[in-house]
Amino acid sequence: MTKSFFQAFVLLVLVTDPFGNVPIFVSALVNVAPERRWRVVVRECAIAFALLLLFMFFGRRFLEALQLSEISLRIGGGVILFLIALRMIFPQPGGIMGDADSHGESEPFIVPLAIPAIAGPSALATVLLFSSNDVTDMLVHAFALAASAAVSLLVLLSAERMQRALGPRVMTAFERLMGLILTAMSVEMLLAGIRGYLKTL
Repeated sequence: MTKSFFQAFVLLVLVTDPFGNVPIFVSALVNVAPERRWRVVVRECAIAFALLLLFMFFGRRFLEALQLSEISLRIGGGVILFLIALRMIFPQPGGIMGDADSHGESEPFIVPLAIPAIAGPSALATVLLFSSNDVTDMLVHAFALAASAAVSLLVLLSAERMQRALGPRVMTAFERLMGLILTAMSVEMLLAGIRGYLKTL
């Protein structure tokens, strides 16, 4: 159980990418009054956590409604995670999720901070993989999601100070390291999906 929790926690931290989201949050909150910024961060993290938790608990029914197998989702999720990891290692203009501009709004709401910065396609695909009929597994994954949400909240609340203290080069290097780890995990997920498919033949 501990191993399952740790693996889920690490994977969720990697796909929600709190350190990679630091520049996005800093730029999106630049026009927000300093005394309100922490409230916006807490609100956006809470919205993202609620959405991910919803996908985790009702993901299996969602798959059944679309007539999708867990194997296809595992392979598709592995491909998405691999592409996200490549963008972490080889940064593109606009960040991991593309254009993360706040479109001139003084205070962003849901988009682009909660979605897709935190609860992006890779995170949603990952929590769908955690859907299970086993109550113990669901509780372990829910606690892992809560722990990863707490990490995101702590990192993003200190985003401005962290960016000033570490500088852009250190933040970029750390994000590339996370991308390298995520690459290995996405390949493992893809291989597990392929092995599962081969067993059905």
